[in-house]
Amino acid sequence: MTKKILHITNGSSLTSYLEKEKYEGKIVTWHEMLCEGPTEKEIDTPSFFKKRKLFLESVYNVEYDESKIKKEIDKLKTINNYDEAVLWFEYDLFCHINMIAVISLLKQKGIRIPLFLVCSGRIEKEKGLIGLNELSPKQLREHYLNKIELNIEDIATAQKAWRIYCEGDHNLLKPLITRPSNFKYLSICLKAHIKRFPDTRSGLSTLEFNVLKLIGEHTIKSKHHLVGYVLHYQGYYGFGDIQIVRIIDNLKIFYVETVDTLKLNRNGYLALENQKNFRNALDCNFEFGGVNKREFQFDKKANKLIKTTVNAN
Repeated sequence: MTKKILHITNGSSLTSYLEKEKYEGKIVTWHEMLCEGPTEKEIDTPSFFKKRKLFLESVYNVEYDESKIKKEIDKLKTINNYDEAVLWFEYDLFCHINMIAVISLLKQKGIRIPLFLVCSGRIEKEKGLIGLNELSPKQLREHYLNKIELNIEDIATAQKAWRIYCEGDHNLLKPLITRPSNFKYLSICLKAHIKRFPDTRSGLSTLEFNVLKLIGEHTIKSKHHLVGYVLHYQGYYGFGDIQIVRIIDNLKIFYVETVDTLKLNRNGYLALENQKNFRNALDCNFEFGGVNKREFQFDKKANKLIKTTVNAN
């Protein structure tokens, strides 16, 4: 008897790939980027959709198609009519925040069937990190055949990570960094997330700092050229074009743009040398789940977030 399988993908591109390769089962496509903006623990609620719509339309000027998202989530109402569910999410922070949200949503829906994970990243004999859409059909099939069943502890870890992410103290994520699980890249992603807050020395996040390094170390011809570099060298963040463009625009006090080049100015070099903290000069009014970026700074020596003085109780 053929198993009834529900696939939950990280986006429409992968959904199209699975359909093209004729994978058996129904597909739910996840249409969100929960690594940025406000979130709530309970996902399928009017309040949740309202917050997400306001954030995405005001910050990125993109249409938030609530009906499209609800249509996919509604497919989960019959989750227990299937024999198993398979999550398709990649190695990066973008995917992992969505993944822990999906797992929490499935638990909110009362899932009782086995839950599996297909996750790409480092591939033998391949350079760099590989996304699911970048795998050959043979590699994709091998990943699927070697999918990992998530146990009770894995699911509890994902639920706890999502709950903390939606609350006000992201230092509580630190114990999960060292907790063993079947999420091969969760630890790296949580470390990357903590470093999205302003560093106590320069006031820049790790990714912002690395953007300035790219400008300083390469011949950058334009913002568009820089976006390509950042997309390629961003490591475990997994951000898209619009996210990278927002970050670059927010760093405009650090570089000079001419017709055919983009170079660091004095502020840029001071920041790279950790000679001055620019946190107050940057727009840090930005939310990650339940925390505003301006409320905390990352202390490298202590390896943790510390409350920003002006916001301290």
